[in-house]
Amino acid sequence: MPLSLSSQLDALFAPAPAPGRTAFLKGQPYAHRGLHGTSQGRNILENSPAAFNAAIKLGHGIECDVQGAKDGTAFVFHDYELDRLTAHTGKLANLSAINIDRIDLNDGHGKIPRLPAILKQVAGQVPILIEIKSNNMRVGPLCLSVRSALEGYTGKAAVMSFNPLVGAWMRKNAAHIVRGLVVTEEGSKTLKGRIARHRNLWIAKPDFLAYDVRDFPSRFAASNRARGLPVVTWTVRTAEQKKNAAIYADEPVYEIPQT
Repeated sequence: MPLSLSSQLDALFAPAPAPGRTAFLKGQPYAHRGLHGTSQGRNILENSPAAFNAAIKLGHGIECDVQGAKDGTAFVFHDYELDRLTAHTGKLANLSAINIDRIDLNDGHGKIPRLPAILKQVAGQVPILIEIKSNNMRVGPLCLSVRSALEGYTGKAAVMSFNPLVGAWMRKNAAHIVRGLVVTEEGSKTLKGRIARHRNLWIAKPDFLAYDVRDFPSRFAASNRARGLPVVTWTVRTAEQKKNAAIYADEPVYEIPQT
C-alpha cells in the first residue's frame, strides 16, 4: 500500500534509526517512576532509590523523570512543584542545586536525588528511560546536565521529552544518546493537533516514541512504528491497557504488576 503524504514527510524529515541503535528498548517492561506504591506493607515513593531497587530486582527497565534546578542541574523528580512529594512548597526550578540537596522526600525516602546518583545505583543492571521535563524554550542547561551525567555511563539509557526542542538539542549536541518524543493526543484529536504532532516529530527527529496508551489505536503511532520507530507506551495501569500495549506498542511503561 502506498505511503500517505504525511508518512512520506515523516520519513523525510524524521528518518527512522538503525535498528541496532534502539534494540535495547525491547525485551523488558519499564516501571513508571520506578516500582512504587504499596508493596509488602511499605509505601514506596515514586522516583526514589527504593522504587528503582524494586524494579531492578524484577529485571524490569526503569522510567524516571528529571527536573532542572535554577542552574539546570538535573534532579530525579517528576513535579514542577515540590508540594506533593516533599514538605516544601514552590517550584523546584526556582531553587539552587545546593538548596535542593537539603530537601527530604516524603516518608523517609531520603533526599531528592541528582541524576548521577541514580545512574550509579542502576549501574547498567537494567535499561533506563530518562524523561526530561521542560515546558519552555530554555532547554539547554538541563539537557547539558543530563548529557554530562551520561558521559561514561556504560548501561543502556535513553532520554525523552514532550518538548521537541529537547530532542533537537540532543541531536545537535549529543547525537550518540538515544532520544525519544513523548506524545499524547489528549485534547488534540483535531487537524491542528495532528499537524502539531508531525511538526514536533520533525523538530525532535526521535529514535523512538513514548505514546499515551489511552490513544491506541493511533494512526500516527502505527505509521511511525511501521517505518521503524519503536513505541513504548505509558502509563499502563489496567488489564485492558496492558492488552492494547501488547498489540500497538513494543513495551509498556507500567504501574501494575507484570506477569
